Amino acid sequence: MKDVTTMAADNIRILAASMVERSKSGHPGGAMGGADFINILYSEYLRYDPDNLKYPYRDRFFLDPGHMSPMLYSVLALAGYFNMEELQQFRQWGSPTPGHPERDLDRGIENTSGPLGQGHAMALGAAIAERMMVARFGEWMAHKTFAFISDGGIQEEVSQGVGRIAGHLGLSNLIMFYDSNNIQLSTQVDEVSDEDIVAKYEAWNWNVISIDGNNADQIRQALDRALAETKKPTLIVGHTVMGKGAIGKNGECFENKVSTHGQPLTAAGGSIEKTVANLGGDPENPFVVFEPVKKLYADRAAQLRQEMAVRREEEAAWRSANPELAVKLDNFLSGKLPEIDYTKIAVGENVATRAASAAVLGVFGELLDNMVVSSADLSNSDKTDGFLKKTRALTKDDFGGRFLQAGVCEFTMACIMNGIALHGGLIPACGTFFVFSDYMKPVLRLSALMRLPVKFIWTHDSFRVGEDGPTHQPVEHEAQLRLMEQLRNHRGERSVVVLRPADSYETAAAWKIAMSEERPTALILSRQNIKNLPALTGNRAEEAMQAAKGAYVVMDCEGTPDVILVASGSEVATLVDGAEKLKADGVKVRVVSAPSEGLFRDQSAEYQQSVLPVGVPKFGLTSGLPVTLAGLVGGDGEVFGLDHFGYSAPAGVLDQKFGFCGENVYNRVKAMLKK
Repeated sequence: MKDVTTMAADNIRILAASMVERSKSGHPGGAMGGADFINILYSEYLRYDPDNLKYPYRDRFFLDPGHMSPMLYSVLALAGYFNMEELQQFRQWGSPTPGHPERDLDRGIENTSGPLGQGHAMALGAAIAERMMVARFGEWMAHKTFAFISDGGIQEEVSQGVGRIAGHLGLSNLIMFYDSNNIQLSTQVDEVSDEDIVAKYEAWNWNVISIDGNNADQIRQALDRALAETKKPTLIVGHTVMGKGAIGKNGECFENKVSTHGQPLTAAGGSIEKTVANLGGDPENPFVVFEPVKKLYADRAAQLRQEMAVRREEEAAWRSANPELAVKLDNFLSGKLPEIDYTKIAVGENVATRAASAAVLGVFGELLDNMVVSSADLSNSDKTDGFLKKTRALTKDDFGGRFLQAGVCEFTMACIMNGIALHGGLIPACGTFFVFSDYMKPVLRLSALMRLPVKFIWTHDSFRVGEDGPTHQPVEHEAQLRLMEQLRNHRGERSVVVLRPADSYETAAAWKIAMSEERPTALILSRQNIKNLPALTGNRAEEAMQAAKGAYVVMDCEGTPDVILVASGSEVATLVDGAEKLKADGVKVRVVSAPSEGLFRDQSAEYQQSVLPVGVPKFGLTSGLPVTLAGLVGGDGEVFGLDHFGYSAPAGVLDQKFGFCGENVYNRVKAMLKK
C-alpha cells in the first residue's frame, strides 16, 4: 500500500493530467514529473498562514514554467484553495485556473508566469526584498523564497543574470528546484545543450545539490540542507521523469516522451483512463482528493496555524519593544509615503530631464528608506546616482543599502524589480538608456499584467544621443511604448503610465505621478539640456503639475487659435521657439505639452476639447516615429517626426539636419495652414 506522501503526489498527477485532458489542451508531462517535490514542499516545508495567504512574512513560492500550472493548481487544491469544479474549468472563460497562472494572492499564486525565465528572476527580487526588510526590522520576520524552474528556464539567458546576482549577494534565503527531466516541447534537452549545469551554478557561488527528484527522502534531505545553508543560494537539481505514471491502453510506458510535454495524454497516444487507474484514481471520477491526502494537508494547516500563532506573538513582542519601528513597518507595508512638495524640489533651470530626475531621486534618497533603485551599470549616466549618493549599494554582508548595482543585464534587473514589487513593502525603480528598453519590454508587459508599481527610468530619449549613432538612438521606441498606454489590464485601466516630461519642472511632476501610481510607470528622459517652458502665470513649478492630466496648455493666445502645436519631451521647447516666430507673423498659436496621451484620454471629454479642440489645425513634433502623436493630432493636421534611423553626429548637428528647430516648425506650420 502506498504511503500518504506517494499517494498525495499521485493525486496531483491525476488531477493535473485530468485537467489537461478535459480542456483538450495544456502540458501534463512536467506537472506529473514535478508532483513529488511540490507535494513535499507544500505539505511539509512551506511556511504560510493558511487563513491569510497575504501574510507579509510568509515563505514565497515562485513558479517559473507557467505551463506547469496544472501542478500548482492541483497542490493548491489539496491545500484547500481551489475546488474540483474550478480544476475542471482549466483554461476556460471566467475560470480562476487559466492556462498559465496569473497572480492571485487569495489563492496562493505569487506571480504571473509563462515567459520562461522571468518567474525565477522575480523570485530573486523577492529574496532581495526579504533581506532588505529584515535588515531594517529584524530576523523575526525572516522567510524563504522557493522557486521552481524547468530546463527551458535554465536555457533562457535571463538565468545567467539570476545565477550571477544571487550568488554574488549570497542569498541563502533563495532555494530553487530545477526540474531536470531532459524533455522539452519539441526536443530532448541533450539535443540542444550539453552544458554542465552543476559546475555553472557552483561557479556562481551557489550551493548545488543533485537528487532523484521523484524520491521523497532525497527531496527532504535536499530541502533540509538548503534550509541549513547560510552563505549561498541553493539549487536542487531534481532529476525527474516527464509524465511519471503515464501509460498506454495496453499498459505500455508513456514516460520520458517529448509527446507528453505539451498536449493531453490521449493526444500523445497514451490512455488517461489507464493512467489514472495506474496512479490509484477512479477513471470515471478523477477529480477527487483522496481522504488520506485531505488529512495530510489538514494536519499541515493545523501545524501552520500553531506556527503562525508563535510568529504573531514574536511580532507583537517586537512591536511593543520598538513602537517607532512598528509605525515605520506599517508605512512600508501599506505604501504610505511622507508628504513631499514636488514644486519645491530644486530641479534646476534649463537642464536635461535626466538631471532633474536625479534631483528628485536625491530627495527620495533622503526621505524614503523603503525605496530601492537599480541601474544596469549606467547610474552615472542615467543619473540614478542621484539616489545612490544618498545611500549605498547592497552587498552580501549589507542589505541596509538601497541601491542594486545589477551590472549589464537590463532584462534580469527589470525582473528583479517586479519580484521586489511582488514581495511588497518596498518601492522599486530601475534605470538604463531608452534604446535598451528593447531588452525590458517583456518584463514591462508582465508588470502591466500583474499591475505592479515599478518605476522604469529610461534616459537618452532620442536621436540627440548624437555621436553614439543609430545603435543608441531610440526612434521607434516611444511609439512602441505608447501602445502599452492603449492596452488595458484586467481592472480595465490603461496598463502602463508613460511620461515624457518637457522640462525640469515637468520631470518633478512626472515623478509625483509615478509615486502615486499602483501601475507600472515609464519615465522617458533626455540626455541633453532643455530650455524650460514659459509660465503662463509666472510659476512654472506649479503649472507643470498639470502634467497629471496628460496634456495641458503651456503657451496660448487670445480667442480661438489658428493652430495648435503639440509635442512631448524636448520637442515642446522647440515648438515654443517656432511659436514665437509664428506669433511675430500674426499667427494665433497655442502650444500643448502632452507627456502622457493615456492620462490625457482618461480626462473628461470637456477637458480634452478645451486643450485640443476638434477642428482647429494641429501640428505635432516628435523625435520618434510620426505615429507617436497621431492620436493627438488626428485628422486636423500633420505630424513631423523621424521615419528613419539616425546617424552619428553631434546632437545640434542632427537637430539641424533632421529639421528639429524652430525655423522648420515655422515653415512647416505656415505651409500646412496654406493648404
